[in-house]
Amino acid sequence: MSLSRSPSPNRGGGWSSPGLTTPYENLSGTASPRKGYGELQMNGSGSGNVTWATAKAKSDEVNGYPSFSTKNNGFFSRHARQMSRSLPSFVRGAEKEKLGRGRWYPNNGSRAGRILAFVGRTIWRLRLRLLVTLSLILAIIVFYVTPMHRAYRRASLLGGGSQFVIILAANQGGGVMEWKGPREWAIERDSVRNKKKYAKKWGYNLEIVDMSTKKRYAHEWRESWEKVDTIRKCMRKYPKAQWFWWLDLNTFIMEPSYTLQKHIFNDLASNTYRDINDYNPLHINHPFNNTQLDPEALSPTGDGKASSIDLIIPQDCAGFNLGSFFIRRSTWTDRLLDIWWDPVGYEQKHMEWEHKEQDALEHLYINQPWIRGHTAFIPQRKINSFPAGACGQNGEDQRIHYKEADRDFVVNMAGCEWGRDCWGEMYNFRELSNKLNRTPWEKFKDGISDRIKAMKAKPEKKEGNG
Repeated sequence: MSLSRSPSPNRGGGWSSPGLTTPYENLSGTASPRKGYGELQMNGSGSGNVTWATAKAKSDEVNGYPSFSTKNNGFFSRHARQMSRSLPSFVRGAEKEKLGRGRWYPNNGSRAGRILAFVGRTIWRLRLRLLVTLSLILAIIVFYVTPMHRAYRRASLLGGGSQFVIILAANQGGGVMEWKGPREWAIERDSVRNKKKYAKKWGYNLEIVDMSTKKRYAHEWRESWEKVDTIRKCMRKYPKAQWFWWLDLNTFIMEPSYTLQKHIFNDLASNTYRDINDYNPLHINHPFNNTQLDPEALSPTGDGKASSIDLIIPQDCAGFNLGSFFIRRSTWTDRLLDIWWDPVGYEQKHMEWEHKEQDALEHLYINQPWIRGHTAFIPQRKINSFPAGACGQNGEDQRIHYKEADRDFVVNMAGCEWGRDCWGEMYNFRELSNKLNRTPWEKFKDGISDRIKAMKAKPEKKEGNG
């Protein structure tokens, strides 16, 4: 039977592909694993032709994609085994020379080198946490050490510190009617430093008024009336500020961690009272009973809105106290300052007004209905606590006198020049403020110092007893 294709490439004939090779015994090539064409004829599987099922099975075997599995006999497998055998072993219990083969240690594997390598590996494993921690530390340093936090606190849209001006009446150059000695200079130094530190911490404006420039009032004996004139000048100097806080020189801010916003102005309605009958040491008739006045003037609380408050005053045992008070920029304030400073009223009443501008304001409040609608009072210990020697010798008035347990904001040594020691009171309150506002580190150091002093004191007592 002649084939229609080229002769077999194998010697002696035959094909290596299944189905094309006939069963010859003396075949020099590789025999087919399948049954040959002649064998199929002898077994009666067909009549000289390959059946369709057999051809399809053989075709599937040729065209299929058998699974690929190696027995580690390939080129890459052999070289991978060789490379893995050359790597160092890190298995516990391995030989000493094999354990250190794959690691590099500084200083030829000394103890210091191993410690450095361990630290390096630890830092690398914790690199993400260290990065976050360092970022937080850097942010804290940039925000609190640099002036950035003061810029934040001063911004009107953020901290709002620029809305406040602290006016300190410092008689730095000596007044017209008084002479300043070492104690007076020491009081001024501590008071000024205290206000500067507080204003710088919270971004407030600070205006230190030199009273020696007020000599033009000497011929009128009006040296202590310059509060009104000074406030008007500060309003012109700081046009964007809203609230102005007047402080006498004998005041001391005991709690520098308190901000004016949180302490007072964020909830102005609850921190102040409009009806003077709540505490009325002057026994002023309030409200007016004149039926010709408008309902707001006849109301004990005015319109009842915190937005209408333009003047905030504390009261002590004798009435209004202007050693620490607030006044807001407004049209009403401009009108008040003009009338308050009116020289006609001064000329007529200055001999009767013992407390000068303070008595003048009380007179206006008593007689002018339009004054009461914009005036509010604040508990004295909120901004103007007194020491024990003021308004009574015992210092037991819960409305007036300073209480350490309550951490009062400001203390005012009012009247200390009349029979009390101004410098002694200023020194004691300064030391108390430093003690109350110590940092945890300062408290730790002071605790150690106190223990050492106590240990030294015990042997001295024993020697004295012996």
